[in-house]
Amino acid sequence: MAYWVRKIVLMWPLNCLSVLLLFPACQDQKQPLPYYTEATFTPIFLEDEKKLEQLIPHQVGGFQLLNQEGKLIDQQVVNGKIHVANFFFTSCVSICPRMTENMLIVAEALQEESDFHILSFTVTPWWDSPEKLKSYAKAKQLPLQNWSLLTGKQSEIYRLARTSYFAEEELGLTKDSTEFLHTEHFILVDRQKRIRGIYNGTLPLEMKQLIADAKMLLKR
Repeated sequence: MAYWVRKIVLMWPLNCLSVLLLFPACQDQKQPLPYYTEATFTPIFLEDEKKLEQLIPHQVGGFQLLNQEGKLIDQQVVNGKIHVANFFFTSCVSICPRMTENMLIVAEALQEESDFHILSFTVTPWWDSPEKLKSYAKAKQLPLQNWSLLTGKQSEIYRLARTSYFAEEELGLTKDSTEFLHTEHFILVDRQKRIRGIYNGTLPLEMKQLIADAKMLLKR
């Protein structure tokens, strides 16, 4: 149910408050978060966590990319942590500035959580060097203690986005690494690198839900 409401919010943002008022049970944070194992983002709710390995095989894959400091990092940066991933580029003038502003809301709300991290992958790595990412972070006043901006091989970033995070949902599976990637989705991932939520990064209201969901996972 919670996922269905989120999809309504994505489709009709002007009515999102009405949807939440009509379905107050969807805001009940005592309800466990679903798992997502494929690109249609069909939610799976587990009653028995002992069946996790059997029923939820998909996990976010590894990577080796450069951060804004030019340091080569890999999935160790989020091992054992809750993390949120998104895909952007510094020269974007459409949805990316709004997405960055909204991700900043998330970063500031969870900046005291040592087990929380944000991964922002550039989709124009041929342009966004570590130096450009660092300048972008400085201009936007991003709190980099819990936020990594990443660049590297285009093929690796696009593969990670489409087959690991399902960033473009099912549409991404029909594309190859030469087709431009552009998505507003923020993806919430748990400590075991399993996807637990998808949010519209252009909507501030969705950030409230993301923060609440992340806090729920941080308690586990």
